[in-house]
Amino acid sequence: MGSKMVVMALVAAIAIQFANCNMEGDVLYEWKTKLMDPSKVLGSWDPTLVNPCTWYHVTCNSDNSVVRVDLGNAGLSGPLIPQLGLLANMQYFMVFGNEITATIPKEMGNWKKLVSLGLHQNKLSGPIPASLGQLESLRFMTLNSNKLTGTIPKEVLELVLWGDLQTLNVSDNHFQGRVHPADPTGYAVTTIMQDPKIGSK
Repeated sequence: MGSKMVVMALVAAIAIQFANCNMEGDVLYEWKTKLMDPSKVLGSWDPTLVNPCTWYHVTCNSDNSVVRVDLGNAGLSGPLIPQLGLLANMQYFMVFGNEITATIPKEMGNWKKLVSLGLHQNKLSGPIPASLGQLESLRFMTLNSNKLTGTIPKEVLELVLWGDLQTLNVSDNHFQGRVHPADPTGYAVTTIMQDPKIGSK
C-alpha cells in the first residue's frame, strides 16, 4: 500500500511538472500571437510540443522550465504581455533592439530569480513598474533608448542599496529628475546612467 502511494505521488509530481511546462509554452505562444515577426524568428515556437525547451531563442533548466529568452535585434514589434510574469524561473530576458511597444508589465516583478533584464532600444512607454523593485537577484537592468516617462521608482533604486543591481541604464528616455551614482556602503559600485540634462531645466 505504501509503495502504491509513493508511485501515485511520483506520477502526480510528474504531471504537475508537465502541466507547468505546458503552461510556460502557452504563455510564450500567447506572446508570439501578439507580435509582428516579419523575419519568422519565432517559427519554431510550436504550441503542440510538450514544452518550449526545443524552441529557438528559449533556454530551459533541468526541470524543463524556461530560464532564458534571447530575442535581441530580432526585428519584432508589438507589446509585452502580463502573462509573461508566470514564467517564474526566468533569469535572463533579453529583448533589446526591437520595436516593442506599450508598457512594461508590472507582472515582471514576479521574476524573483531574474539576473538580467535587457529591454533597451525599443519603443516602450509609460512608467517603470515599482514591482521591479522586488527583483533582488537582478544585476543588470537596461531600459535605455525607449519612451519611458515619470520618475524612477524608489523601489527600483533601493535595489542599488539592498539588492545585487550593478548596472541600471535608463538614459535616452523621458524621465523627470536626476539620479546620481552613489556608493554609500563602500563595498559595491552601481553604475546608474541617466541623461544629465534631465532635471537641469
